Amino acid sequence: MRKYIFLVLLFLTIIVSAQGKRFFENGEAELKNPVEKINLTYINELPFVKVNINGKIYQFLFDSGAPTVISTSIYNELNLKKKHRSKVTDSKKNKQEQIFTVVPEIKVDQITFKNTGAIVMDLKGIEFECFKIDGIIGANQMAKLFWRISYSENSIEATKELANFSKEGYETVLSFTPKPQKTPVIKANILDEKIDLTFDTGFTGTVRISNKEYDSKNTKVKFVETYGTGSVGAFGAGKSEISYYFKPNELLLDDQKFDDEIVSTGSSSLLGNEFLKKFRFIMDWENNKIYLNKIKNYPSKLESFGFAYRFIDYKAKVVLLFNGSDTPLKIDDEILSINNISLENLNQESVCKYLQDRIEKNRDSITIKVKREGKVLDFTIAKKEYLK
Repeated sequence: MRKYIFLVLLFLTIIVSAQGKRFFENGEAELKNPVEKINLTYINELPFVKVNINGKIYQFLFDSGAPTVISTSIYNELNLKKKHRSKVTDSKKNKQEQIFTVVPEIKVDQITFKNTGAIVMDLKGIEFECFKIDGIIGANQMAKLFWRISYSENSIEATKELANFSKEGYETVLSFTPKPQKTPVIKANILDEKIDLTFDTGFTGTVRISNKEYDSKNTKVKFVETYGTGSVGAFGAGKSEISYYFKPNELLLDDQKFDDEIVSTGSSSLLGNEFLKKFRFIMDWENNKIYLNKIKNYPSKLESFGFAYRFIDYKAKVVLLFNGSDTPLKIDDEILSINNISLENLNQESVCKYLQDRIEKNRDSITIKVKREGKVLDFTIAKKEYLK
């Protein structure tokens, strides 16, 4: 589990008509070789690939939890045509009406995708800008091929024939149901609740279920309650809410048992990269299967200083607290420094630096200076392990 409670969610739920469903069926992929290897950059629990559109190189998120997305700037540069408009809902339940278009050609190394349906979005939030996200290779695009992925090896491979991938050692096979935009959904059973989890390579966490699918009063498992907003969707952070972390006795994915997994609650139900990085995995839209080959074990720990912060208007603001912890901080405290490193007078470059390489990383204790209601306060806070 992540040591620092901050997640970037780029999951899009699309409200589509029958016309919208056909829109995501369109397009094709051409390969130069039977198996194409793509350069993957896996950083901050997110997978990125370089794409070539009209001779220009962009960075795209490889995100099975979303349809293909291009930035407004790409849409304008290519002078693309609007096919229709439709409402898009992100992981925080924020809604906006977006343009749907068709991109004539997207090259990913030696793979050429033609006539790909895409959503046009303003990718302007600080998290998008710091990660330099120009768009998303989404599920509707992925569904044209078979994919083999290993985050630990920074490797993505693609083929048109599943037989080109050896499945030796891929002992766990999960069935999924694709949504109209092709995002895979896996049946799960958590605390005797049947839950649909989106298989989401754009989600940095492990397993997240919606708040309505968890009742802290009726379960015997130990839990930790938080308040605030520790995650970001495509259209922003959403409203503060009470959420939980808990460790069920077992987690069933498509009736297959997984032990020692920490589950969180939030606005959406997702299976993300903290879980997937333990495996090599193959995504197969022809048979609607995910094949898992276990390659690593990561300890399932929930460690935190009892709070989370985001950079809002170039200021570090406390946005989430662990309820019942002994943290002296409050929501909306402005963090002036951590370990005597100033977080005042920041610009975009410094915000991006501290967003991607947190000062508190790999520390067991921090000193922190905050401003609250005009007063400057100093605290020393120790990291704590929860759900031991």
